[in-house]
Amino acid sequence: MSDFTILLIDDEPAQLISLKTFLKRRNYTVFTAESGTEGLKILQNNPVDLVLTDYRMPDISGLEVVKQAQQINPEIPVVVITAYSQIEEAVQVMKEGAFDYLSKPIDLDALEVLIKKARERQYLISENKILKEQLKEKYRFDAIISQSGAMETVLNTAGRVARSKATVLIRGESGTGKELIARAIHYASDRSSKPLVIINCAALSPGLLESELFGHEKGAFTGAISQRIGRFEQAHGGTLFIDEVGDLPLQTQIKLLRALQFGEFERVGGNQTIKIDVRVIAATNRNLEELIQKGEFREDLYYRLNVVTIHIPPLRERKADLPVLIRHFIEKYAKENQKPVTGISKEAQDYLMRYHFPGNVRELENIIERAVVLARNPVITIADLPQGLEIQHEQSIFNPKDFSHSYEEKMAAFERAMIEQALKLKHGNQSQAARLLGISERHLRSRMQRLNIVNTMRNR
Repeated sequence: MSDFTILLIDDEPAQLISLKTFLKRRNYTVFTAESGTEGLKILQNNPVDLVLTDYRMPDISGLEVVKQAQQINPEIPVVVITAYSQIEEAVQVMKEGAFDYLSKPIDLDALEVLIKKARERQYLISENKILKEQLKEKYRFDAIISQSGAMETVLNTAGRVARSKATVLIRGESGTGKELIARAIHYASDRSSKPLVIINCAALSPGLLESELFGHEKGAFTGAISQRIGRFEQAHGGTLFIDEVGDLPLQTQIKLLRALQFGEFERVGGNQTIKIDVRVIAATNRNLEELIQKGEFREDLYYRLNVVTIHIPPLRERKADLPVLIRHFIEKYAKENQKPVTGISKEAQDYLMRYHFPGNVRELENIIERAVVLARNPVITIADLPQGLEIQHEQSIFNPKDFSHSYEEKMAAFERAMIEQALKLKHGNQSQAARLLGISERHLRSRMQRLNIVNTMRNR
């Protein structure tokens, strides 16, 4: 039995027998029906991959078969068989959603080509379903790596808003994972089977943004050699994620506001009003309130976007997430690079725990990827981490105006920096470093142990 099943619907028994014989010789599984009503019953109760139906039948027409077949399963292609005199009717059924049509007498070579196209379509639909399920799995909320209370609040809010129609504004520094949260909201929503379209306003020139969002007509501007649909039309029925929305030019903000308020817009250079059904999620790392005060962002658009706000805290404010993120990235990049790296030393992890991470999770991921690639042992050590981390760390923690660290953290960091600098100047010689600091070597060893300082130059 074939893995491809065809349903034949025709009120002429001779035609049914002829087509059935032809198809069975090519190892297809074939159902037959002598009326549209009978065919639709078979379709409801059996797995069918392709429907071949005559147009003119006594009970219901091929057009009605197309309409009802779409209600039963819109993914099943329906091919309508017509006489030459019924070409206009064939065009009508195509408009109603038929996959294709064949003229009588049927060209069997053309029929085989159609079946091949239908099989390819079935394969693509099946493959897309698998890919969408994989995306849902990848971007579900419980797949987002975190264990801090701050991120649990973020995920809880995102989960509650996902199935609503509300516009969402995601705020946070660069690298905190705003797009990841947007994807999770989309795939947890009722729109998950429809497109998720992404546009980054910061990556495009102001002159291109309006065209990218709303499309343009042929001749709208120099270089517009053909009509082009924009991201809004691409996202119809689904979700549009507008990243770095604070970078939108004022003129484009006006058009975006109208699209959000009324669900309609015109392409650049066009006068036809286009209706769209799109859920918008916006994100920014800029202070929109300040931009409003400067006259660079519309207040009415701000309130339209700001229906539900999700603030993603920077990594330095959720250090509890660091250990699980480090483990996750080690596993990910060890697998990708086929490296036998299984973990990170306590000293290296403590070192990262004290770092400020101005680039947030994206910076951490890059650091771990680099460490995995360069590591010579199964465990990542401080020697595998970038040398510049210490300087960046000092700049943040030693800033007297920066109160994101406690008094004890700042004092410990200052003592650590002194000891590490002394060791560096004395090429790892602890006796000489102690003398430079004006303390005993025993006192130095005690402080190094308490502060988890590893003398990486000792064995060089």
